[in-house]
Amino acid sequence: MGWKILLPQELKQDGRHLLESQGHTLIDGRGFETEDVIADMKLHRPDAIIVRVTKMSREVFEAAAPNLKVLVRHGAGFDAVDLDAASDFGVKCLYAPVANSTSVAETALMLMLYMSRNVTTLRTMLPIDDYAAKLKTHMTTLNGKTVGIIGCGNIGSRTAKRCLAMEMNVLCYDPYKPAKDFPDGVEVVRDLDRIFIESDYISLHAPNTSVTHKMINKEKLAMMKSSAFLINTARGGLVNENDLLEACKNGVIAGAGLDVIAHEPMLPNNPLYKLNNILITPHIGGNTVEAAIRASYMAAMGVAEMYEGKVPTWPIPLIDYNNAVTYIDTKESNKTPVGMFDC
Repeated sequence: MGWKILLPQELKQDGRHLLESQGHTLIDGRGFETEDVIADMKLHRPDAIIVRVTKMSREVFEAAAPNLKVLVRHGAGFDAVDLDAASDFGVKCLYAPVANSTSVAETALMLMLYMSRNVTTLRTMLPIDDYAAKLKTHMTTLNGKTVGIIGCGNIGSRTAKRCLAMEMNVLCYDPYKPAKDFPDGVEVVRDLDRIFIESDYISLHAPNTSVTHKMINKEKLAMMKSSAFLINTARGGLVNENDLLEACKNGVIAGAGLDVIAHEPMLPNNPLYKLNNILITPHIGGNTVEAAIRASYMAAMGVAEMYEGKVPTWPIPLIDYNNAVTYIDTKESNKTPVGMFDC
């Protein structure tokens, strides 16, 4: 008979076809706000849901019980899902961890280029004084600069490879990962402070956890070069935005390119948006046509696997971030893992 599958947002055709060919009924929801999903849960009693931006709170799982069996995140991040509540109500949670990795990595590089070329200033000056815009705007190249990448998973690794192609020096910090698994050509860094002290660009690719929440703060920003830029395509919660505002306003750092902020969608009075040396884009890193098609298919595949009784390919990992084993090895030393810290 198939399952009833709730879709609060669009699922691309390849994903829809996979599920419909298996006999499932797809229910296009009334909206993606949490209240909309709760109402649809109560009305339709779906067996599965594929979500993109909806905050999946305990209230959603309460409304979905006891029918809901599977939740799939249409993408790599899952901090909007209350995993404890899902477990309490017996809902298996999956995601699509590599579907948008390339798109996000390209977005990180785009933000680096945008900030290095001072595009906001150029756009402002161009209709006023073409020659001043061209000749007096401070602009730099990525070539020869040092980028520090915090978090070297699927997205961070792809970002690192693209930065190497731009002839940048690449420092990578990820205590979760053994040195042998980092991309060739990068320097594996185990001292986080080095990232802040030595980098011309710092690119964030870590999840927002109890360990990483607001890890970018006044103290860390003060370590950075006054000419350095912060790039965040990961999660807004990694950054203390009040501290970033002051750092960019007072010239502690040169600026920031942010595809993610703490409150999304952006509030109209967000003071970060008023600074010319901060660029904010509306969390579009994974929103390319290609990434959406891949994510839709991978999400549908997760539902199909669960329906067929198979072990799902991409279950959301349950990680104790405060006690996870970490590594101190470098590509030269290859030491064994020690410690209980993660970022």
